[in-house]
Amino acid sequence: MRIDKLLANSGYGSRKEVKKLLKQGVVKANGTILKSGAAHVDPETMEIMIQGERLVYKKYVYLMMNKPQGVISATEDNVHRTVIDLLESEDAVRSPFPVGRLDKDTVGLLLLTNDGKFAHTLTSPKKEVPKTYEALLSKGITAEDIEVFSKGIMLDDGYVTKPARLRKKEEDAAEILLTITEGKFHQVKRMFEARGNKVLFLKRVQVGNVRIDDDLKRGEYRDLTEEEIEMLWEEAGRE
Repeated sequence: MRIDKLLANSGYGSRKEVKKLLKQGVVKANGTILKSGAAHVDPETMEIMIQGERLVYKKYVYLMMNKPQGVISATEDNVHRTVIDLLESEDAVRSPFPVGRLDKDTVGLLLLTNDGKFAHTLTSPKKEVPKTYEALLSKGITAEDIEVFSKGIMLDDGYVTKPARLRKKEEDAAEILLTITEGKFHQVKRMFEARGNKVLFLKRVQVGNVRIDDDLKRGEYRDLTEEEIEMLWEEAGRE
């Protein structure tokens, strides 16, 4: 990997800023000063020092975001603000992308990564990774709703969903928890519409065994812990 690309991807500034840094002679690889951005290095085997501090290289980034309303799950858009726009520059330069998607007006747990295999494994329909949502409905659910959801719901296009687990959140039958194992377009909203109900508010709270961090405010994010990453891999089954 070129040293200028490595430094830019590690949050040391733009290519122009990295070029200035190299000219200062403060970048070393295994003790050798590097001044050319074209110099090739292997961050996994070489000791890279910048101004006396060792560069800790991470090939992949794994993030947990509490997605706010009004932001779309995409890497770029000409009209709307995207989840990538919420990232700090040192994370954005790693080119992460959303793992799956949440609708524009849906909030809650969204994973982002630049690990394509990780993302594919979690979103593959064959893996049936469960996703749990909290929702506020226009009216309460019934025992019949719970039974129908457990067998699968026919959507407006004729598609029958996989079985889902529906239950009341507490005593209020209009506040519910729903666990599904797929992610069709507007699926949760369409499932309730098929039962003559309407979703007024929707929040994803869990993917696999990983719950959203309650300390994250809307629009905030953090790195996934090693334990959380491992739990997601185990949930989906490594390929």
